[in-house]
Amino acid sequence: MLLVILAFLAFDVYPKNYAVDIRNYAFHLTLSDETDVIHGRAEIDVRFVQAGESVFRLDLVGRSGETGMTVSEILVDGVAAPWRHEENQLFIDLSGPSAAGQESRVSVTYSGVAATGLVIGPNKHGDRSFFSDNWPNWAHHWLPTVDHPYDKATNEMIVTAPARYQVVSNGLQIEETNLPGGRKLTHWKNSVPIATWLFSLAAAEFAVQRVGDFRGKEIQTWVYPQDRDAGFYDFAVPTPHALEFYSDYVGPYAYEKLANIQSNSVGGGMEAASSIFYGDRSVTGNRDVRWRNVIIHEVAHQWFGNAVTEADWDDVWLSESFATYFTLLFREHAYGREDFVAGLKDHREGVWRYVQENGADFRIIHENLDPIERGTVTTYAVTYLRGAWVLHMLRSLVGDEAWWTGIRAYYAEFYNGSATTEDFLRHMESASGMDLDAFFDQWLRRGGHPQITGDWVHGEDGQLNLRLQQLETEGGFFDLTVEVGHYIDGSDQPSISPVRLRDGEAVSISVLIDGRIDRIVLDPRTVLLANFSFGPR
Repeated sequence: MLLVILAFLAFDVYPKNYAVDIRNYAFHLTLSDETDVIHGRAEIDVRFVQAGESVFRLDLVGRSGETGMTVSEILVDGVAAPWRHEENQLFIDLSGPSAAGQESRVSVTYSGVAATGLVIGPNKHGDRSFFSDNWPNWAHHWLPTVDHPYDKATNEMIVTAPARYQVVSNGLQIEETNLPGGRKLTHWKNSVPIATWLFSLAAAEFAVQRVGDFRGKEIQTWVYPQDRDAGFYDFAVPTPHALEFYSDYVGPYAYEKLANIQSNSVGGGMEAASSIFYGDRSVTGNRDVRWRNVIIHEVAHQWFGNAVTEADWDDVWLSESFATYFTLLFREHAYGREDFVAGLKDHREGVWRYVQENGADFRIIHENLDPIERGTVTTYAVTYLRGAWVLHMLRSLVGDEAWWTGIRAYYAEFYNGSATTEDFLRHMESASGMDLDAFFDQWLRRGGHPQITGDWVHGEDGQLNLRLQQLETEGGFFDLTVEVGHYIDGSDQPSISPVRLRDGEAVSISVLIDGRIDRIVLDPRTVLLANFSFGPR
């Protein structure tokens, strides 16, 4: 067993170090209108969980050409320490091997221009602004961090910038002070541990609205002054309603506020903890349905991805698939069953189009992604849409009561921590009493998209004869159950006949029908991710 574990770790492209636990980052940053160079000092509180650590490692992109960061000084507990800055990593020599439980403060002074991770430039109105964009692992382009979701920490942004800018970040604002020379100091402190990709910074000219509060936590809107009226109108809903839904159905909201922020660093939305970014064009003034659903999705992320974070990018579906499906669940709660089903069908069509164009060589759960980049971490049709469908099929399989019991227990155990797919599987099996290994393996660890064909005939003797077959595809055969629903004249509820398909053999069944058939459909309850071709014989 030991050899197997060591072999697995050898292929891990990110060198995790569970002997070290970052407790808090305090970033002292200076921004300027004269240059894109940022000047920073990171105060990092670290606890050595195990004894014997003599080198402390951080991620920070080094200088290359016109971009990257140059380190000028490193202190460990106030004493200058030697370091090496190689291959975008800082290796800091400690004064001696660490003791178990030892706590130290590491200070890194640096400066440079970020190639990415911090977007500096004009917004859609031509006004200069500064917006972070750390997902998935771009924080280390401008912040010295352990830039990986397994190590969560609290964080502070202490920002000195031209006085005309308003600055917003994670957590609560604890200071705003005008300084000589037309400068202003703004200090935000987040007291809840989060992954580094969720660290946020926005410095721009804003119109700011305190919308209200949710159970004692303030809801805010930050938009460009030119978009004040439209932005205040757009973001007023559905944020409070979504916060209430997820709090009541899943568990408590983890953070100290929730701010919706217009930004030029993202195209859609970015779920930074307690300070969500939305693209430049997100403000329409008409509460556009597309952007309404983006708001719901990013609020859902505060639970899945933020409060409960995937321990590794291989399990990114625990973030994106969950936020996508829980967006649909809120839509069902707020706007009705038809809206929910329409969303499911749109997602199913999206997966089918992807398979037609790209084939079946994909999976939702990865194995040691290399490199860790946007394109490898998530594919929209796979990680978002197909993953959401997996959750929907799981809910249909185990039943609503077990589903919600498992979700709440999973959230409670890993609240403000990190989880794996195996952790989620354990909770769903415990709640349902079912062995779900085969289901998880089929839908998460392999690609493909089932294709079901069939026909029917209704004889004069009242017998409805059905024939279904699963076509062989690039992804192979699936073990699944297809529901056939027949509607009798005058009824809007179908009688359902389940048909199990495990290979390419055609399966025929007969059902005695009392009455005139109005229509026959496959998957009438919308519970199976498949492509269907079905009609009268």
